Amino acid sequence: MGEHTRIDNEKRIALLIDADNAPAAKIDVILAEVARHGVANVRRAYGNWKSPHLGSWEKVLHEYAIRPIQQFAYSTGKNASDMAMVIDAMDLMYARNLDGFAIVSSDADFTPLVMRLLTEGMKVYGFGESKTPLAFRSACSRFTYLEALGSEAEAEQASNLAPAGASAQPTRKSRAEMRQDTRLVQMLRTAVSSAAEGDDGWANLSAVGSQIGNQASFDSRNYGYAKLSGLVTEIALFEMRKDGKTFYVRTAPPRTVAKKTTKSAAKKSPGPQT
Repeated sequence: MGEHTRIDNEKRIALLIDADNAPAAKIDVILAEVARHGVANVRRAYGNWKSPHLGSWEKVLHEYAIRPIQQFAYSTGKNASDMAMVIDAMDLMYARNLDGFAIVSSDADFTPLVMRLLTEGMKVYGFGESKTPLAFRSACSRFTYLEALGSEAEAEQASNLAPAGASAQPTRKSRAEMRQDTRLVQMLRTAVSSAAEGDDGWANLSAVGSQIGNQASFDSRNYGYAKLSGLVTEIALFEMRKDGKTFYVRTAPPRTVAKKTTKSAAKKSPGPQT
């Protein structure tokens, strides 16, 4: 009985892949990430499967039960696969059998589609490379860089194999870089304030994460931090405490923030020269 209840309550998600703009090597971690939100009971990949550059995708289609959707390029410079993917997404939306969509692409052309799905109450989880335009990243309920997915061992191996100057995973943002990101700072402060439970300003960090997810597309891994707690600790604009396994956070007074910044700068500065 319990098992049937659990399955019935799982969210149904359509995984739609723009094979022309997504790496096949990441499909396992993409599916693992989608599984955190629900069941990908619809899995489709779009492209011209007669094109040799999709050979890497052909090798994983059967293994991961992904249905290839053939779309010929009817004219040069036009991506018919994008149009086919949008049409299918709208058909799936109107069928009312789904709770959300996972869209794998680094193409900003899907931004209007995402916005339309959101107006119908659908959750949209976006996956793309770090080069993905801001418009598409911001439109999604949650957007995750493909470079941020995978184990640390995989990331290290990819880094060793990557050409000189290439980045295999998002570079961890420094404290200074994150503080200069006014959108990030404002988003964190607003979420902490909204999630605060009492007059003392303390908020459950889990509730803060949920609040951020409701107001914007955000994933701490895109900044190089595996968990939100690590990012909040590093940015040092908040006080944090731990009660058992639960983290709590509140906005730090300006004096505390300045003190932490000064102490951090002192640690990095060289000692007197002799």
